[in-house]
Amino acid sequence: MRNVRTALLVSLMWLTACSPRDFLTRRLATDLIAGSDAFKTAQQFWLRIGIVSNKDYLSPEYLVLQRHGWINGSNVNCPPEISPPPCWDVALTPNGVNVFRDLLPTQAVSSQYFSVPAARRELIAVTGISKNDDLAEVDFHWKWVPMNAVGAALYNEGLEYVSTVAFRHYDDGWRVVETTPTKTYQGLDDALKDAAPAP
Repeated sequence: MRNVRTALLVSLMWLTACSPRDFLTRRLATDLIAGSDAFKTAQQFWLRIGIVSNKDYLSPEYLVLQRHGWINGSNVNCPPEISPPPCWDVALTPNGVNVFRDLLPTQAVSSQYFSVPAARRELIAVTGISKNDDLAEVDFHWKWVPMNAVGAALYNEGLEYVSTVAFRHYDDGWRVVETTPTKTYQGLDDALKDAAPAP
């Protein structure tokens, strides 16, 4: 009986000494990834109107805006600071003004280069955890969720991405690694930048 009491006492002391963050579960990994600043940062779309290079005007984003009838451009001579020719003078169409008007901060109205929040990330699931001492790799799926008409035009909400991020165990429990610590493990910033479409 004495051995049972001792074992129970030791187990109770061990459990009270551990915090919920000492055990890297899928639920904890989900909470830490979804709550991180890098994951919560909205995707900004930068639009330049006025004279732009042919490379910018024919970029996938500008082509989408042209297809929606939000911008148009007329061919112009390139100023010395923009090359190679041809160049385009890009302007918002009336439809484009209606779309972008409510998305711009007041001070950006007179600017020719501005950003609008277009999409936010949504964590779909943590799909695997691989631990090695005080480091772990967590695989997860996520997707873009458009925040407005611009985001809906530029980001496919049905497309999922796969990322792998490093976690490190500290004295107060597991934490997601925000920046890349080593060549072997990847921080959250790089994991989101290097995301691949899910199979």
